[in-house]
Amino acid sequence: MENFTLCSSEITDLAEAMLKVQQALKPAAKDGQNNFTNSRYASLQSVMETCREALLSNGIWLTQLPVQVENGNLGLVSKIVHAESGQWQSSLLVMPLPKSDPQGYGSAMTYARRYGLAALIGVVTEHDDDAEGSCRPSNMDSGYDPSRHLGSASSGPQQQPQNKGSSSANLPRLEGIQYRKENGQNGKPCILATGNTLPQKESLRKAGFRWDGNRKLWWKYEQAA
Repeated sequence: MENFTLCSSEITDLAEAMLKVQQALKPAAKDGQNNFTNSRYASLQSVMETCREALLSNGIWLTQLPVQVENGNLGLVSKIVHAESGQWQSSLLVMPLPKSDPQGYGSAMTYARRYGLAALIGVVTEHDDDAEGSCRPSNMDSGYDPSRHLGSASSGPQQQPQNKGSSSANLPRLEGIQYRKENGQNGKPCILATGNTLPQKESLRKAGFRWDGNRKLWWKYEQAA
C-alpha cells in the first residue's frame, strides 16, 4: 500500500489516553505451547485480554482488519481511535502467506494480529529474552509452530526427495534413516528424518534435528542443514 498514513494530524489527546493505558498494562501471560520448539508464548487471546480493559476504560477503540497488498502476502492494519477526539494511530504489517488457502490465511492472520496488536499498544510478554530470539536459529521462532502446517506423510506436492547437493552433504549418514523435504506453512523448506530413528536420536539431535511428537518424526529447517 502506497502513501499509507500512520496517524491523524494531531494525536495529543490520544497520546494522553495511551499513557494511562500503558501505565495500567501488565505483561501478557505465556499461555500458548509451541510443541515444535518446546517453548511457550503469549497467544492472541492473552495479548488481547492484557490490554482490552485498559483501552476501553480510557476511551480507546481498537480494530484490526486485512487490507489488499501484493499477491502472496497478507496485509493487516491495526488501528486505535480516541473516541472523544477522533484522533487515531495505526500500523501496517505485511507478511508472506505460507499457503494460498483458508488454513494458511487464517494462521497468518492470527499470527499477524498478535504481533501487530502487541507492537501498537506496547504489550510485552511475561519474559523478555533480551533479543536472544533474534539471534537463535529460525526454527526457534516463538509461537509459530510448523508442526501444525507441515503436510501429512502422504501429501504429494509439498514433499520433495532430498537431492544430493550442498544441503544433503551436511546431513549425517545414519543407518536406517531417510531424509525428505517439506515446506512448512511459513514457507521455509524443512528436512524430515524418518525410518528407524530411535537408535539414532542422539545423532539426529546433534545434527540439529528436533522431535515432533505429533507426527513421530525428526525435523529441522533446510537452511540449518
